[in-house]
Amino acid sequence: MNDDGTAFEPQRNLMNLGEFLDGGGTVTADQEGNVTIAWHAKKIDGPAGEDKRLVYIAQSTDDGKTFSKEKAAFDKVTGVCGCCGMHAFTDKKGNTYLIYRAATKGTNRDMWLLRSGDRGKSFQGSMIHPWSIDSCPMSSQAFAEGDSRVYTAWDTKGQIYFNIIPAGKRTLSDPSPAPGKANGRKHPSLAINNKGELLLVWTEGTGWQRGGALGWQVYDGLLRPISERGRVADAIPVWGLPSAVANGDGTFTIFY
Repeated sequence: MNDDGTAFEPQRNLMNLGEFLDGGGTVTADQEGNVTIAWHAKKIDGPAGEDKRLVYIAQSTDDGKTFSKEKAAFDKVTGVCGCCGMHAFTDKKGNTYLIYRAATKGTNRDMWLLRSGDRGKSFQGSMIHPWSIDSCPMSSQAFAEGDSRVYTAWDTKGQIYFNIIPAGKRTLSDPSPAPGKANGRKHPSLAINNKGELLLVWTEGTGWQRGGALGWQVYDGLLRPISERGRVADAIPVWGLPSAVANGDGTFTIFY
C-alpha cells in the first residue's frame, strides 16, 4: 500500500533465482521495518525434483519499500515438499523462524525448523519431527507468541502436534499431540490470550477438493488441556482453513 493509504503500489517480482513456485509463500515483519518474505522453489537450471527444492528469502529493512536479492536461507539441501505450505514468524526479540516440510530422498518428509538470531543474515536448522511418506500430505503450520514464549504447530501422520521453541534454540523437546484420536488432522492455528491460555485449532478430514470438520482445544498456562474444546462437523469448506485469534478481553475467536 502507498504511504497515503489510498492504493496499492505495482507488484514486484522477488523471485529471480528459482522457478516452479508452488506452496510455501509466507511473510513476516517486526516493529523496526524489517520484512522477510520466504518461499521454496527449484533452482533455475538446477536439478529437478522435490528433494532438490530450496528455501529462499528476500529481505527489506525499510518496511518493504525495497528488497534485497533473494538467497537460499539454509545451506543444507533438505528438499521441500512442493505442495506443502511453509510459515515464517518473527518474535518480539527479532528472531526469525521458518518451519517447513522437507522432501529428502523424496520420502523423508520430515518437519524442519530454521532459526535466525541475526535478522535473517544466517539460519540454523534442525529436523523436529520425522515422517516417511512417498506422497505430498499438503501440510501447513502455525506460530504464536505469548508470555515470552514462542509456540509452533504442525501435522504428522494425521495428528496435530505443538511445542514451545526454547529461547535461543532451534531444537525442540518431544512435541505434544492434540488430545483425542488422530483423524486426518491438518492445518493448525494458534492463539494466546492475555491470561496465558493457548488455543489450538485444526481441521479433520480435509484434502484435495474436500472439506472437513473443525476441531479445537484450549490449554491453561501450564499447557494442560481444559474443558474448553469442541468439534464442528462439515465446518471447513473445500480449500478452507481455520484461523485462531485472541481477543483483548481474554476470549478467543475462530474464523473459518
